[in-house]
Amino acid sequence: MELTTTKEATVDTSGDRCQNIRAFVLQYAKQDNLDDSVNMFETGFVNSLFTMQLIQFVEKKFDLTVEDDDLDIENFKSINAISEFIARKKN
Repeated sequence: MELTTTKEATVDTSGDRCQNIRAFVLQYAKQDNLDDSVNMFETGFVNSLFTMQLIQFVEKKFDLTVEDDDLDIENFKSINAISEFIARKKN
């Protein structure tokens, strides 16, 4: 993951998050490319069994805990949704 370093803190940007999430998803998706706003579950890029792998990736890569209350398809339906979820959890 590329990080932007400032004197005060090291911050991952939305673009960096999306890039990392996209790379992970494309390892399992049935396509070679995926638009960041596409609902991965509705379009069949991934299936429900993939969700647990995705959650584990998010927790490990972005050093956060996905709580039971976070288990909402809206948080994980697209690359953008996942990136926004991570940003909310980090703040």
